[in-house]
Amino acid sequence: MSDFEDRLKRAIERGEKRNDSRRRAAEAAALSEEQCRELHGALRLKLSDYIAQCLEKLPNYFPGFEYETLFGDKGWGGACVRDDIDLTGGKRRNLYSRLEMAIKPYSSVHVLELVAKGTIRNKELFNRSHFEKLHEVDEADFRDLIDLWIVEYAEQYSAK
Repeated sequence: MSDFEDRLKRAIERGEKRNDSRRRAAEAAALSEEQCRELHGALRLKLSDYIAQCLEKLPNYFPGFEYETLFGDKGWGGACVRDDIDLTGGKRRNLYSRLEMAIKPYSSVHVLELVAKGTIRNKELFNRSHFEKLHEVDEADFRDLIDLWIVEYAEQYSAK
């Protein structure tokens, strides 16, 4: 073999070794699938309990709202629901109000996702979603968002 071919083969081997070491480092840094599931489950439990604690207080301030627990395909969390009847103008009209918040189920994209939907008297107020990569989640940020969205809903509901 020529000197050029020897250098070429050594260069290729060095490149392959460098690529292999980078791949191993990335694998070590990344959470395993099982670790991601466990982390998501732990965060989901903490945050869905926090959602329940906050939403269960809403009926104390707005009589007529009823709290219900959410779980399943839509996620884990809670909702407050109220049905009113409007009889003005000689017509009967049902008015539906609902605030729903949940942590979405685990998925292969490795994120924690909080979803919320607010409806006041048949009109959608908001439909929001916030997500972060599992290894970057700050639980306090999610708690702050839950507080913010519930307080915003309460303010809008009381203004109607």
